Formats: sequence, C-alpha cells, structure tokens
Amino acid sequence: MRFSSRYRTMPEISRTAQQTDPAGREAVPTRPADPTALRLVSLNMAHGRGLSAYQGFHSARGIERNLDRIARLLRTTAADVVALQEVDEDSHWNRRIHLLDYLQAEAAYPHAYLGVHNKRGGRLPLAYGNGLLSRLPIEQAEHKAFGRATLGEKGFMYAQLALGGRHLPVVNLHLDFRSRQRRVRQVEQLIDFLQARRNDPDGATWCAPLICGDFNSGGGKPSDAVRHLFSHLQEDCAYELFPRTRPKTFPSLLPTHGIDFFLVPPSYEVLDCRVLRAYVSDHRPILLDLRPVA
Repeated sequence: MRFSSRYRTMPEISRTAQQTDPAGREAVPTRPADPTALRLVSLNMAHGRGLSAYQGFHSARGIERNLDRIARLLRTTAADVVALQEVDEDSHWNRRIHLLDYLQAEAAYPHAYLGVHNKRGGRLPLAYGNGLLSRLPIEQAEHKAFGRATLGEKGFMYAQLALGGRHLPVVNLHLDFRSRQRRVRQVEQLIDFLQARRNDPDGATWCAPLICGDFNSGGGKPSDAVRHLFSHLQEDCAYELFPRTRPKTFPSLLPTHGIDFFLVPPSYEVLDCRVLRAYVSDHRPILLDLRPVA
C-alpha cells in the first residue's frame, strides 16, 4: 500500500563546520579528509516532540524549538544524507507543521523526500512517515506502507541518489514496536521489494542499497527481524551490520536498547560508525562515515 509522497528541492547553501553538538554533550567527529567520503545520519525524530512523552503537549512554538535543536545537530554533523523516521506532513498533534520542510530550510538541504505511510483525515488528521534530506540529487524515490492502519502504521522508503556517475541507493525503514512476528513479516515485504527491483528487466543496473532506520529490535536473537534481514542480505552479498558493538540508542536520556542500525553492502568501506549522545528525540542518532570501494 502506498500513500502520498513529496519531493522538494531548494538552492544549496554552504555547510557550516562546527565540531561540537549544541543539542548534546559530545563532540561530533570531524569529517574524513577523503573527498570521496560520505556521511549519513539516521534518527527517529519522534514527531518533533523532543524528550517529552507526547507531541500534543507542545504549542507550535514548542515544536519549532525542538526542530531547531534537530537542525542545529544536522548542521553540526554536516551529513550528506539524513534518514528520518516519524516525520509529520500534516498532523494535528504537532500543530500541522510540515516537519521535513522546516528541517530542510533550517539545516539547508537542497533535496528532500517524504514518504507518508500513515494517513488519516477528519477532525484530527494525521499524515506521517519516513523522510530523507540529501545534499545529493534524488534521482528516484518511492515508499511503501506495511499495512492499512490509520494510526501507528510503519513502512519504508527507497531512494536512489546521484553520486558523481554512480548511484547511491538508500532504504530508510521503521518497523513495528509491538510484535516480533509482525516485524519479521514487514522485513519479508522489504525483501520482496528488493528482489523485485533486482529482477526487473526494465530497471537500471542493480546496486545493493544501504539500509538504515529504527528496527524496534535489538538484533541479538536469530529469530529477530534484524537478524532475519541481515541473514538474507548476507546470502546475497557480504553485508555488515553497524554499529558493530550494538550500543544503546533508546531511550536517549538513559538508553537501555540498541534498536537503530545501518546495514552496509561490500561496495562501501565504513570509516566510522557511532551513536551520538544527543538529546533531540527519544532516540539517539547514528552517524556513519563511509566511502565507495573503487
């Protein structure tokens, strides 16, 4: 099932080069000197509510202050690509502020895509999903909802970015938080989607995608959704799971679970991957530095 999507492109603005995270207590690592290196960040932004329990408790100005903290973090990291989960387009509970548009403007990203996989009309409308901010042009993007629920539905997006004569495909996903079996079924939907793209005779040359997001799962058990996806990807090619030590990402103040990951194919060399001690959401962001393998 697919819901609405939105592209937006803005004139590019030069990046700032701060080295400390104004939204946290930890220095952000300096970007690699290699000019071919790329920096990605994945963050569940919790509907822009910051550390509070519910976004509906905030005024419009309160939501904007939380978004300003996220924008400062993104400017500090100088990430080339940002994968966001729980991004609202037009929802009553955060004053109908288009969160991705706001962050795109404040963090100065020229390209953006929002895939809405949760849509509800009426007096209390909801429209939210996964978002992508990019300094690389978005050549193609699509998204899919895992089901038909009007509240709490999860999904994934697939975006193909232009990287100097090559392609950088990225999958940004958010899995169910309630049920292990449901998460495994959702991973199966993603696997089917990737297999269909790979086998499409009319498609472009297949490139194994980077996969990231909020898995709502720790990845330690063989029957877990993370391991299920990882095992499938390893059969296809030698993917690696990052961060390797599975540090904790949730809840951000005193994290007890590591549920946010990057899965990286062998076409990239990972230079650094770490969880940032930042308090802009109930999740801590993951930062990944890599470069294409020649």
